Amino acid sequence: MENFFAPCPRGLETVLAQELAALDATGIKTADGGVHFEGPLALGYRANLESRIASRILWRVATAPYKSEDDIFKATLALPWPQWFDVSRTIRVNLAAVRCPLKSLDFVTLRIKDAVCDAFRVQGGERPSVNTQTPDVRIHAFLTADQLTLYIDTSGEPLFKRGYRTTTGEAPLRENLAAGIVRLSGWNALEPLLDPMCGSGTLLIEAALIALNIAPGARRNFAFEKLKNFETRQWDRLRLTAKTRESPHAGALPIYGADLYGDELKSARENIAAAGLTERVQLKQANVLEIPAPADSGVIVTNPPYGVRLSEEHELAEFYPKLGNALKQRFSGWRAYIFTGDAQLPKLIRLSASKRTVLYNGALECRLLEYKIIAGSMRRVKPAKQEG
Repeated sequence: MENFFAPCPRGLETVLAQELAALDATGIKTADGGVHFEGPLALGYRANLESRIASRILWRVATAPYKSEDDIFKATLALPWPQWFDVSRTIRVNLAAVRCPLKSLDFVTLRIKDAVCDAFRVQGGERPSVNTQTPDVRIHAFLTADQLTLYIDTSGEPLFKRGYRTTTGEAPLRENLAAGIVRLSGWNALEPLLDPMCGSGTLLIEAALIALNIAPGARRNFAFEKLKNFETRQWDRLRLTAKTRESPHAGALPIYGADLYGDELKSARENIAAAGLTERVQLKQANVLEIPAPADSGVIVTNPPYGVRLSEEHELAEFYPKLGNALKQRFSGWRAYIFTGDAQLPKLIRLSASKRTVLYNGALECRLLEYKIIAGSMRRVKPAKQEG
């Protein structure tokens, strides 16, 4: 049984825990910014292949107490690094710390790298080379006030890099955050879904991958394939199983996207085509303030421009109330989920949010606002008095 940690966008820890439980992970425990879990090495493969929410899958190889840089060096040197990867593999060490008493984290990072290299030198005389840009093996170290934890990154490139994005808008959502937003909307993959300000199409693509049950990692490679304990047959079986679970659904899905700007829509079309979803997602150029509802009910999931495509504050102050009115007038019976980092939107949209979820887009604190759209006003109507 191996120990893993899956970092994720902050605010999505519970969603990730549920996803890992569905993959048969055990020992699941949420932490700020990720989830600890246990399982066989093959579970790490499967989590890389199928997790829509995780940013990486880190395999924990050691924990040790420390008081000094020398303690960290000795704990790292004692590990059987040559058993895990070949000396020809390039490496990089990443370090994060919370309440660490040591003076220089850069020096600690250097000491960990030296210890790994020395473990190889002692065994065979050669040392692995460092590559800070595209390493074969990423080693992650995490320090608390008194404990060192070392991980080998089984993912390589972060998992939000699905392999389909060809172009990005000015403020693209990361794919795992987009998938988490779709999950939090409660969309059931059968009801219509609309992103009326779709930008480069990330929310639409992630929704389509969910609807078709396509594994998000099906189009890419992973760092665990470069480790000595890599089980090729096990990996081939997992990929084949994931492929057979894909939905045979033919034709267009009830997934709709629109954007006012032609260049954004062009990016969305290119990304959707690269993901092999051209026939599945329906796109058109339209103004969110004028677009009609494509069905009587459904789910709107969108990340409106805030200070990016609409750069002036007065433009936003005018736009948000109009957006609220458009939703009330055209989308009665729909649920709307608006993801925003603009603190003014909830105040200016003139709708009453039924739920607010704090999420982080990188370091930026954002909100996912849920609105249950009814015709006219969102204010509650007082019940009529009973005749006595």
